[in-house]
Amino acid sequence: MGQHTKDTTDATFEADVLKSDKPVLVDFWADWCGPCKAVAPVLEEIAGAHADKIEVYKLDTDANPAITTKYGVTSIPTMNVYVGGEVVKTLVGALPKPRLLRELEDYLA
Repeated sequence: MGQHTKDTTDATFEADVLKSDKPVLVDFWADWCGPCKAVAPVLEEIAGAHADKIEVYKLDTDANPAITTKYGVTSIPTMNVYVGGEVVKTLVGALPKPRLLRELEDYLA
């Protein structure tokens, strides 16, 4: 967890993510995943720069199998954007910052 990103778990996911008033990006990751570690600082920057528009949570897939399974995450990093409790966008892979910002522009405006 960084300064601007937050952790969520199987137990807190509904309150943290599904009931949020803002769009929420959830980064499904694991400690052993190199691409996950590569994208983490980019997500931290986005979370800090756009804290008024979007929340960024990280969910460790190894420690939280229920939510990981519920949303069909089989490849990491996977980033889901939730609005009003529903998945509105899914991004897979360690995308570069310009691409991530482009993909998220509807939620950052």
